[in-house]
Amino acid sequence: MLRCMLRAKIHHAKVTESDIAYEGSLTVDEGLLDATGIKPYEQVMVSNLNNGERFETYVIPGKRDSGVICLNGPTARKGTKGDIVIIFSYGYYNEDEIKDFSPEIIRLDEKNRIIK
Repeated sequence: MLRCMLRAKIHHAKVTESDIAYEGSLTVDEGLLDATGIKPYEQVMVSNLNNGERFETYVIPGKRDSGVICLNGPTARKGTKGDIVIIFSYGYYNEDEIKDFSPEIIRLDEKNRIIK
């Protein structure tokens, strides 16, 4: 049996941009993706702490160390600049993998830098 588990989380990211004209997705600073192991075009769940919206999309890499978190296309309707979001990535694991399993979780400051 496989279980769906939280694989990675970017906690308390601040939305820096919103681009309704873009086709869709969520732009995330490439450094933050690397820190969590989230890959470009991977499906993610996003939860907006400001308005309660929760939606699925995929990520595209943004400029490294820029702190960019941009809601693109229809997701731009799910929040605005300054909103705080949590980005979740899930994976499927068998029982043996779960024994030593630990998700990669990063927490961000107000400028979307990793808090050590």
